Amino acid sequence: MASKGATLTTRDHQTIQHWAETRDATPATVPGTEHEDHLGVLRFDFPDYGGQSLAEVSWDDWFHTFDERDLEFVYQDTKKDGTPSNFFRLTSPHREDA
Repeated sequence: MASKGATLTTRDHQTIQHWAETRDATPATVPGTEHEDHLGVLRFDFPDYGGQSLAEVSWDDWFHTFDERDLEFVYQDTKKDGTPSNFFRLTSPHREDA
């Protein structure tokens, strides 16, 4: 088991979906960022979080785009104090500026 506050990386669909669902987050995209019929920027919509409007999408569509872009899910399971963390980002191992 990872230590509290550790940053983890995965591509495993079950791990990602479980992480999101335990936080009541749903798969989403940022409207206006799509390219033709492809999803745009991938996000999770957390309840009562506020911020920009997101468009909910299916898990199948979200994961299809995730895999198509060869992304990695970088996340925290818990903060250093042991409380659940909502921190995540999607990265590409192919980006040269990383």
